[in-house]
Amino acid sequence: MATFIASRLLGLLRDVVISAHFGTSDALDAYNVAFRIPDIIFALMAGGALASAFIPTFSGYLAHDDDEGAWRLASGIINLLLVALTVSAIIAALLAEPLVVALAPGFSPAKQALTIPLMRLMLIAPIIFSVSGVVMGILNAKQDFILPGLAPIAYNLAIIAGAMLLSPTLGIYGLAIGAVIGAGLHFLVQIPGLIKVGAHYSTRLSLRDPGVRQVLRLMAPRVLGLAIVQINFLVETILASNLGTGAVSALNYAWRVMLLPQGVVAQSVAIAAFPTFSDQFARGKLDELRSALSATLRAILFIAIPSAIGLLVLRVPLIQLIYQRGEFQDTSTELVATALSFYALGLIGHSGIEILTRAFYGMHDTRTPVILGILSLVLNLILSLTLIGPMHIAGLALANTIAAMAEMTLLSITLRSKLGGLDDQRILATTFKTVVASLAMAIGVWGFLNLTESAGSIVRGVMGILLGGGIFFGAAWLLRIEELRTMLAMIKRRRSRS
Repeated sequence: MATFIASRLLGLLRDVVISAHFGTSDALDAYNVAFRIPDIIFALMAGGALASAFIPTFSGYLAHDDDEGAWRLASGIINLLLVALTVSAIIAALLAEPLVVALAPGFSPAKQALTIPLMRLMLIAPIIFSVSGVVMGILNAKQDFILPGLAPIAYNLAIIAGAMLLSPTLGIYGLAIGAVIGAGLHFLVQIPGLIKVGAHYSTRLSLRDPGVRQVLRLMAPRVLGLAIVQINFLVETILASNLGTGAVSALNYAWRVMLLPQGVVAQSVAIAAFPTFSDQFARGKLDELRSALSATLRAILFIAIPSAIGLLVLRVPLIQLIYQRGEFQDTSTELVATALSFYALGLIGHSGIEILTRAFYGMHDTRTPVILGILSLVLNLILSLTLIGPMHIAGLALANTIAAMAEMTLLSITLRSKLGGLDDQRILATTFKTVVASLAMAIGVWGFLNLTESAGSIVRGVMGILLGGGIFFGAAWLLRIEELRTMLAMIKRRRSRS
């Protein structure tokens, strides 16, 4: 979690630097659209689908002390991905012009012309990320989370350097070059971890290998689900491109702010818990899996609920504090804050989804979360098309939030049936008490903001966060929320050991 916090803080700094240089300009809109196709290629072939299938299979070899089979599997997957990603990137580069026209029909011809070469340049990144993603899976399965956590830090540093050092002369191309260099650093940072665990690589490429086939079989339904997700993102981009300058970038900024606490807490905990879920299932210890999942979910809700409500109440001073400088002015703040007000509560759903889907994947069930994900994404699509007319970018953000909450609910109900319960009473008690403490926090912060309307964003933003945190944890202590006492006990034990 420490490396995730550092990575997310650097990601925040990256966005601060980008916003100062480009605001919510046409150039940044072009960059965000250009990034979409490389991101789709990586997501479908080497992203979450691969991790959800590779780690359980790789862990299975390790659990049976078959190191040779594990490294044979890793090599086969790396070689297969290199071929698939390279071919896909070449095809996408050749078709860049019609792809951009289809992705951003609302862009002007000049804006589309800028997007095309940016896309071709950034298509290099997913090829590198494909290998780096497998390496990350290997190290996670080996219970090594430090170097995989440092890899995104290196990626963010490269983008920051591109914005600060290259953009003054190369414009938005400097940002794209930084992203490609960052992908290379993302891989190189993890090489010492491979050496430490004694990795063995071979150039062998075989679709007949049983391990490779199992990974592909487990990936198939997940890829289908991710394809639906990406279609939804594409539709959102297409719709936003018709809302004028800054709409695409404003949604992207708001999305990143909403995901900041989700990445620090939910993603880091989910990545750390996933190999444990996989190992518990592989050893047939379902009681331990159920107990671990319940405790993890309660801890996530304890952090996600107040974070979501805090983002909602503090959205304007936070956006001003983080972004408003340089090219990012009042109009940009208004756009981003509008989107964030409707994205904020979706943090709860997205955080829960991170944990619940990892439990399904650890149990080698990739179909159920995909089916439920498709249902929620169809809902997202319908709501987006319905709400964009009356609500503009706020409608797109609200549709995403409703769909995420629906998906989390469906996942928890299905998983509860699959595991014979999730310690429901303790989860409900934690949720109710956390909501009460969060509402107390919201009232206190709302009053503070009304009393400090003339103060600067630093006072309102920083003091609002500190005040909100103090009220929430004070209320949580009075309500005797179990997760707070568990966290304090863990901190006390660590201090006594040190």
